[in-house]
Amino acid sequence: MSYLEYAVKTTPTGLRKFLYMNWPLTLLLISVASAGFLMLYSVAGGSWRPWAEPQMERFALGLVVMFIVALIPIWFWRSMSLLAYLGSVGLLVLVELFGTVGMGAQRWIDLGFMRLQPSELTKVTLVMVLAAYYDWLPSEKTSRPLWVLLPVFLILIPTALVLKQPDLGTALLLLAAGGGLMFLAGVHWAYFAAVIAAGVGLVTAVFKSRGTDWQLLKDYQFRRIDTFLDPSSDPLGAGYHITQSKIALGSGGWNGRGFMQGTQSRLNFLPEKHTDFIFTTLAEEFGFVGGITLLTLYGLILVFCLVTALSTKDRFSSLVTLGISLNFFLFFAVNMSMVMGLAPVVGVPLPMVSYGGSAMLVLMAAFGIVQSAHIHRPR
Repeated sequence: MSYLEYAVKTTPTGLRKFLYMNWPLTLLLISVASAGFLMLYSVAGGSWRPWAEPQMERFALGLVVMFIVALIPIWFWRSMSLLAYLGSVGLLVLVELFGTVGMGAQRWIDLGFMRLQPSELTKVTLVMVLAAYYDWLPSEKTSRPLWVLLPVFLILIPTALVLKQPDLGTALLLLAAGGGLMFLAGVHWAYFAAVIAAGVGLVTAVFKSRGTDWQLLKDYQFRRIDTFLDPSSDPLGAGYHITQSKIALGSGGWNGRGFMQGTQSRLNFLPEKHTDFIFTTLAEEFGFVGGITLLTLYGLILVFCLVTALSTKDRFSSLVTLGISLNFFLFFAVNMSMVMGLAPVVGVPLPMVSYGGSAMLVLMAAFGIVQSAHIHRPR
């Protein structure tokens, strides 16, 4: 027996759990967050204020939250899943009634010391309640129509509330994450084929209706579609964001212009440079190498989460870890696609890098659940 094995076996339970944590995953999260601090320092013109310092404080708090969540047994989070889901839906209702309005959307609850965005919390609680549901449901009932309807309603209720704010990006992420978890839980592929076919039919009908008496979208909504397909058609209006983003991405080249040398962000051509479009600042300053490095870090985080999901024998632990991994993947995949012009601009932040309090804290709590599944798996 090695000294480390002896130390682990003779250590009190609480400290032993701490040693069992997935430390490579923790270091990867710190690395990604550190890249975010540097970019927020850069876009502020070489100042820790107003973005980098608060973000560092939130991440430090997020680490504490992750450690606390991780040390609590995974069965506790399973038992709390429904209550957490109902609580997040209740907060979405409160947003509708008393929420704070910002940039034309009513998405936040003002707590005084911070603004809470309940839709961020819902991304995690939805995964938790679906994982608990499929852990409870016998596998032979997974694809029966009656037992498919309940998780569909669990997904559609918060999606509808988020869509009303309006927040199309988060609503689509809830649909994608919920549907993805249903697929991972073993729901028959025919259901998804039917949904995809219906979606294709709806999109076709929308385009066919343009200019007719039964037009399904407003004229301004069709103009947004035109701008996404061809941003140059309105370069100073609806296409401005994505046009400037592409200029920043292209000007970075292979190695980038250098730290704090990006002209698009420094001269304020790039909108929302500290939130949704922060990846373009990174790509402009560090080029393709910087962008692919960040993408590699994201990929390694997914790998360690998937290893945890595959190594645990508990169905809830496996499904909740896969669901959180899927959510995390959708976060950065949609954001990067958005700023590169491969997807419409829908307001999805870059995880751990974009400035934001609710997203950071909720994501760290979610990784705390992944850590709890890792710590408490059978050994």
